[in-house]
Amino acid sequence: MTFKALVIEKDAAGATHAAVKDLTLADLPRSEVLVAVEYSTVNYKDGLCMDAGGGMVRSYPHVPGIDFAGTVEVSEDPRYKPGDKVVLTGWRVGESHWGGYAQKARVKADWLVPLPQGLTTRAAMAVGTAGLTAMLAVMALETHGLKPGQGPVLVTGAAGGVGSVAVTILAHLGYEVAAVTGRPETEAYLRALGAAQIIPRDQINEVVKRPLETEIWSGCIDAVGGAMLARVLGQLKYGASIAAVGLAGGSQLPASVIPFLLRGVNLLGIDSVLQPYANRQTAWARIATDLPLDKLDAMVTMATLADLPRLGVEILAGQIKGRCVIDVNA
Repeated sequence: MTFKALVIEKDAAGATHAAVKDLTLADLPRSEVLVAVEYSTVNYKDGLCMDAGGGMVRSYPHVPGIDFAGTVEVSEDPRYKPGDKVVLTGWRVGESHWGGYAQKARVKADWLVPLPQGLTTRAAMAVGTAGLTAMLAVMALETHGLKPGQGPVLVTGAAGGVGSVAVTILAHLGYEVAAVTGRPETEAYLRALGAAQIIPRDQINEVVKRPLETEIWSGCIDAVGGAMLARVLGQLKYGASIAAVGLAGGSQLPASVIPFLLRGVNLLGIDSVLQPYANRQTAWARIATDLPLDKLDAMVTMATLADLPRLGVEILAGQIKGRCVIDVNA
C-alpha cells in the first residue's frame, strides 16, 4: 500500500527540491501512533522547511508540515484508539521529525491532543499552529490583566495567519481591535473579521528617539518584532502587555528599558511548540468557544499537496492572507 507525501530532497550541490511522491508505511519513522492525515496547513516555518530547511531540518529526505489533523489508525498508547480524531501542532514535527504533508503520519502519543468537541479536522487546520499561538497570546494577555473596555488592543501583522485569528478572537470577546497591515487591499478583510481600526504599517514601523510616547494601547499581539515591537512598547498604557509571537520584521529589538521601568509594561514571549499538554487542551477548548466558525471560514483558502512548493515561497514573501488549509487527499 502506498500513500502520497510531499518529499524534500537535497542534491549533491546542497540544493533542496520538493515533489509529491509515493511512500509506504515502511518509509515512516518508527513511533507510537499512526494517523490517517486529513488536513494540514501552511505556516512560516513550513515555508522555511520547504526552502533550504531554515536550519531546522536535520536530515533528508524529509516530509515537512508542522501541523495536521486526522484519524488514528493504529496506536500503541492506551490514550488513543483507532477511530479517534486527533490534532498535532508543534514538538518539532515537520522539522526534525516527518510531518503532516502526507496522507499518513506516525508520531508520539504525547504530541497529540484529541480533536476539540465542536471542531472538524478541517476547522482545526484552519486554526493550526497560527491560531493556537493567537489563542495562547490572548490567554497570556488576560492573565496579565487585559479586559474589554480598557482601550484598543493592537494586532500587528494582522492579515497573516496569527494576526487574522487574533483579530477575530479579540473582537468576538468584546475588545476594540486595531489591526496593523502593510497591505491596504486587506482592509475590508480585516474589518470583516472585527477590526475597528486599520493602522498602516508605515505609521508604526519606525524607531523613534523618545522611549515613551502617548499611551494608546491596552495590549498588543505582535507578530512582527524588530523596530515595530520597540515602537509599540513606548505606546502601551501603564501596566499593559505585549504578547510577542513572531519576527517577520526582524529578530533584533532596538528598544529602551524605560517603558518597563516607568510604565510597568510587560513583554510576554509566546511559544506554541513545547507548550505542556494541559495548556494545549485549555487553548483548544477556548478556540472551540471563542473563535466564530463563520469568521474562520472567511479567512481560509484550500490547496493540495502539489500546491505546497509555491505556497512555501509565497508565505516567506508575506503574500498569503489568512489561513491556507491543505487537503492532503485531494
